[in-house]
Amino acid sequence: MIAENRKARHKYEVLETVECGMILRGTEVKSLRNGKCSLDESYGRILNGTLWLVGCDIPEYKMGGFWNHEPKRNRQLLLHKRELNRFVGRAHEKGLTLVPLKLYFNERGIAKCLLGLCKGLQMHDKREKLKQNDARREMERAVRRKGV
Repeated sequence: MIAENRKARHKYEVLETVECGMILRGTEVKSLRNGKCSLDESYGRILNGTLWLVGCDIPEYKMGGFWNHEPKRNRQLLLHKRELNRFVGRAHEKGLTLVPLKLYFNERGIAKCLLGLCKGLQMHDKREKLKQNDARREMERAVRRKGV
C-alpha cells in the first residue's frame, strides 16, 4: 500500500467501493514506489464521460530532472464503461461524493486506486458512532473481567 486516506472513514460513510486503474507518467510511478503520496483533499470528478482524480499530491521524483511531472495534476482513472455508468449514476444522487480511500500496487505491480462512493457524516452521526464504540468497549471489558 502506498497511501491511505484515513480521514475519509471519519468524515464520510462509505456506501460502495470500486478499484480503478490510473494513467501515470514514469516519474510518478517512481515517486509512488518511494512511498510518496498524499490523498488528503483529493476527490473524484467526472468530466466529459471520464473519471478523474483531482487534488492528489504525488511529489516530484528527485532524479527525474527535466522529465518530472507536475505534483498536483489531475490524473485519469480507468474503469469499464458499465462500472463507470453505474458508479456515476449513483454519484449524482444528492449528497454523494467520490473519495479516494487507498492508493496501492496490486500483485502485478500496477498502480490502483480504491475509490469510494461516500455520504458525508453530520456531527450527530459521529457522536452516535463514538457512543456505540464506547458501549462496545465497555461490554468487552465486562466480559474480560468476568472471565478472569
